[in-house]
Amino acid sequence: MIEVVVIVESRMDAVTAKKLAERVLVEKIDWLEEDNLQHLFKWTGLESGTEHSCWKDINDIIDRAEKDGIPKPRYLGHGKTSKLRADGAAALKILKLSKLLHHKKKREIAAVVFIRDVDNQPERKQGIEQARLEHTEDRPCIEIVIGVADRMREAWILNGFTPLNVAEKQTLAQIKANLSFDPCEEAHRLRDKPGEERNPKLVLKRLTGGNIIREQQCWEETDLEILRSRGANTGLQEYLHEVEQRLISILVRVGGACR
Repeated sequence: MIEVVVIVESRMDAVTAKKLAERVLVEKIDWLEEDNLQHLFKWTGLESGTEHSCWKDINDIIDRAEKDGIPKPRYLGHGKTSKLRADGAAALKILKLSKLLHHKKKREIAAVVFIRDVDNQPERKQGIEQARLEHTEDRPCIEIVIGVADRMREAWILNGFTPLNVAEKQTLAQIKANLSFDPCEEAHRLRDKPGEERNPKLVLKRLTGGNIIREQQCWEETDLEILRSRGANTGLQEYLHEVEQRLISILVRVGGACR
């Protein structure tokens, strides 16, 4: 079975990104149903038996892989054409390790999904894109999907928030009045300074009451077209497009072979 490696900042980032991707796959592949996804591929981390890997743990993962007989990915401090920015170096290490795991451990890694918050550092996305370009030029058999949330994952969830009752409508109306804009339609205008009423985390907590089940409804049940429209400036629309353009072809090939 093929594997799709997921690199995130936290477990909830992985949960959100995976579900959104699965929804796109089911929407775009006419013969695919949600119950069939588990038979086509599995979400994994770099280490066997894990469901995702975190950015902060990459160097430790590489060290453990070396002890298990995997050569440490070589990295010279720059790409072929220029110095790699921000997360570019880490992303390139991840891609090289994925390729080594594919060949040395016979793992069927078909794709790597990078999920990252911008956090006022646009160079993060630029660095990951640089790493993808460097890796693509080597013509590997691994596809690369990039999802960068501006400014953070909570902006994507807000893009999917639609009031379900009178109380939620009133809360949203009050927030809109205080901000002078709709935080769900224009989540990219929020700021990530702690304590500010424009902080995406605080806005989301007010709207959902801090209820994780209510948050999940925002990315699991809201129509994908609404998410695409609202997410034009938060990176959500681009992520959904990346999934559509880069993962579907892999699953279609696998699904065709299995049918």
